[in-house]
Amino acid sequence: MVIGIARVTVMRIIFCGTPEFAVPALRRLYAHPDFSVEAVITQPDRPRGRGQHLSSSPVKAAALEAGLRIYQPETIKSESSQDFLKKIAPDAVVIIAYGQIIPARLLTIPRLGWINVHASLLPRYRGAAPIHWAIANGETRTGLTTMQIDAGMDTGPTLLQQELEIGPDETAPELSARMGEAGASLVVDSLLKFDRAEIALTPQDFANASSAPILKKEDGRINWARTAQHTYNRMRGFTPWPGAFTTFRGQTCHVWGRPEISAAARDQIAPGGIASLNEGIFAGCGEGTRLRLEFVQLEGRKRISAQEFANGARLIGSDLFV
Repeated sequence: MVIGIARVTVMRIIFCGTPEFAVPALRRLYAHPDFSVEAVITQPDRPRGRGQHLSSSPVKAAALEAGLRIYQPETIKSESSQDFLKKIAPDAVVIIAYGQIIPARLLTIPRLGWINVHASLLPRYRGAAPIHWAIANGETRTGLTTMQIDAGMDTGPTLLQQELEIGPDETAPELSARMGEAGASLVVDSLLKFDRAEIALTPQDFANASSAPILKKEDGRINWARTAQHTYNRMRGFTPWPGAFTTFRGQTCHVWGRPEISAAARDQIAPGGIASLNEGIFAGCGEGTRLRLEFVQLEGRKRISAQEFANGARLIGSDLFV
């Protein structure tokens, strides 16, 4: 009879991350008997909100709750950061949405390298905002990839992938929450299997790569010549920022709504046109589609219902969103 040998050592981990998306993985690793989280690296506390009070990252809050050692370098490129990593000499660094580029000289310090969970099926949607752009582009499926990072932007060899559906009305924060939980399980599986040589690193197919650049305010500007579904996808993908906005009578105006296809030619509205009909307030979009407006927020004012907006604006036939 063959008797298995119990594992007597644990994998020593440094966890590196910042936003809420990374928190489930930190908690899963901390609670798992095969891992020891030796330290947590996260971004320095930053001023936030109207009062600009210093605020900790979600990862720091979770680390404090668990009583973990925390390191917050202003830049991970510093000599002190290198000394910190070398002193701990972890088996792996798990890095999830940290927010800084890791210099090449640090990548070889951990035995298994720096293991990242990226919120796309690489090589698609490399970059800072894969969840947002997948939704904004109308994708119905996306996924997660674990990879060993290299000196490029999400170009390192991959370990495991998991495919996920995108709900027809799902927003970026909603999908991010689901993916954060799924990513926690995927990184645990990846680390254990990689350490046991049950999986190997697989180079990415660069010919099929696409990008998901950091969001800019202008990404949220609505192009009324595009279909209502296109605009709705961008509303979902660019929640909460930059949102979907247009201009009304010279003022920036954020809008929320749902797409519809006009039942007949007589019901179609010119792109950017605004119509108050018996069944609601509509904005015209491309290809005979229209957006049923639900809420509107003029610059410097509170968000109101589309009907309140129409009543207050006293719409006339020449009014347009531009």
